Amino acid sequence: MADMNLDDTQKNKVSQWIQQGLKVSEIQDRMFKELEIRISYMELRLLLSELSLTPKDPAPAPPPKPLPAKAAPAESALADPEDDLPEDADLEAKDLPDSSSAVSVSVDQLAYPGTVVSGKVTFSDGVTAVWRIDQQGRTGLAPSQPGYRPNPADMAAFQQGLSRELRKLGYC
Repeated sequence: MADMNLDDTQKNKVSQWIQQGLKVSEIQDRMFKELEIRISYMELRLLLSELSLTPKDPAPAPPPKPLPAKAAPAESALADPEDDLPEDADLEAKDLPDSSSAVSVSVDQLAYPGTVVSGKVTFSDGVTAVWRIDQQGRTGLAPSQPGYRPNPADMAAFQQGLSRELRKLGYC
């Protein structure tokens, strides 16, 4: 074992390096440079274990800051359902027909590659689409019929259903 090759002075030196907070790889480098002892990383780990020395763990990284609730990527990245309305249409949400029961949103168990989350939506007229949210919070909607645009009520119901499903899964 590596312990057999170290004298007490060398063991004390390794102990000092541990107390200074050096990592195992740094101790390995110092052993070669200062003590002229070539030792593998695994042998050094075993030596430290035999000497009852434990390297200090680096301070854990701070947890990522949560997104503000009002700027959750799923809601802020979706298209505004009123973008398709003529400028003279002053509809409010209460004026839109209730299609929330006719629009169904599902979340895939495995997201598409390059996305954070993905799923499917069926609009009130039966047209289906695949939706995706990428790492930057951008939402994509790919309908099964080329050129299809859901009506504003369906789009609002989709946004609400998507938000509800993502909350269930802890995304927002």
